[in-house]
Amino acid sequence: MVRYEKADTLLQLAMDMQAARGGLSLGDIEDRYGVGRRTAMRMRDAVLRSFPQAEEVATDERIKRWRLPAGTLNRLVGFTAEELASLEAAVQLLDRDNREDEADTLAALSAKLKALMRPEVARRVEPDLEVLLEAEGLAMRPGPRPRIKVMVLEDLREAIKGSRKVRLRYRKRGMHQVKERLVHPYGFLYGHRNYLVGLHENPKANKVVLFSRLNIEAVEVLSDGFVRDPDFDLSAYAAQSFGLFQDEPFALVWRFAPEAADDDADFVFHPSQEIELQNDGSLLVRFTACSDLEMAWHLYAWGNKVEVLEPARLAAMVNGNRMAWPALP
Repeated sequence: MVRYEKADTLLQLAMDMQAARGGLSLGDIEDRYGVGRRTAMRMRDAVLRSFPQAEEVATDERIKRWRLPAGTLNRLVGFTAEELASLEAAVQLLDRDNREDEADTLAALSAKLKALMRPEVARRVEPDLEVLLEAEGLAMRPGPRPRIKVMVLEDLREAIKGSRKVRLRYRKRGMHQVKERLVHPYGFLYGHRNYLVGLHENPKANKVVLFSRLNIEAVEVLSDGFVRDPDFDLSAYAAQSFGLFQDEPFALVWRFAPEAADDDADFVFHPSQEIELQNDGSLLVRFTACSDLEMAWHLYAWGNKVEVLEPARLAAMVNGNRMAWPALP
């Protein structure tokens, strides 16, 4: 069994080497397979022995990389029912979260993969795929969801890819007046609402701002380009907030009651969180982020099972009202 598992891992590594156009380094192998340097070297050497057509990639780095030429493993690549079911589940998740354009793109990819399968393999996989999709069906998210403007999203994506300025016709929430905004589009954030992240063209307001996609009435993609701020990282920008709204981050300490501690220990409230189990069975959660209003919305769901210890502003919003809210079932 162990030998079969090793062969399977080496075949997967060979496929990864073919898929990586820039090649894989020893560090990449360590990270992808969770192994040490010596094991990574043995794995690389085994692939190079089995596939002598493997080549070292010339790069400007001091790190060596290896890849397999395109087409080397095409006859060996197959798709399992589990893999196709996961892809179908991703399509359903995107569709449920009101990201219909991305759902359509993944659905098209799924169809292409099925078209590549040999007929006899497809016939074997199809029944298992049906069962898995039925067993892992996704419940619809309760409550309303906004309609998206497909052309708006397509235009924004085109502008982001080409680093081109856009002129938005934008309506602020709660207002009927539509105003024009000249914006450098950077990317999207997805949550209970979906937002465009961009910079105002106006130098007086030249800071990163969020535009609700629901309130973007129309987009004009301009011929003028813009230079992206090299210091701006969308992932880092999103990670500094508890939700979508951005402000100055602050330190937080939440205490969850003993009867809720087991469930809460499995939650990832924020990437920077630290959890500490107390002697009385309660759980302290610490992290640094911003957007206290969104935190309050979330914490109300825990009822009287949570207490905010820091900061005082959030404690006033949550602790004084928590007894009026039902505890989690």
